[in-house]
Amino acid sequence: MPTAILVRHGRSTANTEGVLAGWSPGVALDDTGRAQATALAARLAALPLAAVVCSPLQRCQETVAPLLATRPELTLHTEDRIGECHYGDWTGRKLAELADEPLWATVQRHPSAAVFPGPEGESLRAMQARAVDAVRDWNDRIEQEHGPDALYLLCSHGDIIKALAADALGMHLDLFQRISTDPCSVTVVRYTPHRPFLLRLGDTGDLTGLIPPPPPAEGTEGAGSTAGRGPASDDAVVGGSTGTP
Repeated sequence: MPTAILVRHGRSTANTEGVLAGWSPGVALDDTGRAQATALAARLAALPLAAVVCSPLQRCQETVAPLLATRPELTLHTEDRIGECHYGDWTGRKLAELADEPLWATVQRHPSAAVFPGPEGESLRAMQARAVDAVRDWNDRIEQEHGPDALYLLCSHGDIIKALAADALGMHLDLFQRISTDPCSVTVVRYTPHRPFLLRLGDTGDLTGLIPPPPPAEGTEGAGSTAGRGPASDDAVVGGSTGTP
């Protein structure tokens, strides 16, 4: 099955102002975020990406823009299900103020019970479920169109990516606040028929180790085969992976 490269959007104006942006319109990248997006395109340059799937929100669309400008062969797909959590009445409020709300402790310590207030508010359980469903659907589509070793990118938001990483690790949602994803960081999940493998978490460094190995010569079982790929196969490496050859 494909490898999903989960990118959090670059630093936004809401990040620097300490505001919970949610689905607020007009939240753009700040100067640092734009520089991060440009650097991201360079970091991904060597990877044979099959597609780019993106949240509809402006800060995510701006994050993938430099990549798409340098890779005209890539198709952009907008996917609402990997859009930010619907924070309801918390949307647009200062994080410092929200920390005094009784719900804040639930979000931090028992997030599976957290439902954001107001008619537009969403539960964190529902947020995770829709994001996981989206990734599974895109895995099937990418595999059908590009093969099982394909790499593709999803640009989303911090809570979405943390929830997807928790799912990949088999962690209960109540533990997902232990995961941290910085702006424009890369989290990578290799999906297989029986389990996912978390290959990167909040990575801001070199990504060339994600390049798929070449297929084996006909009649041989080499580095490009399922058996030879280590963490890309369906079995975990006992004792720990030796890394990408």
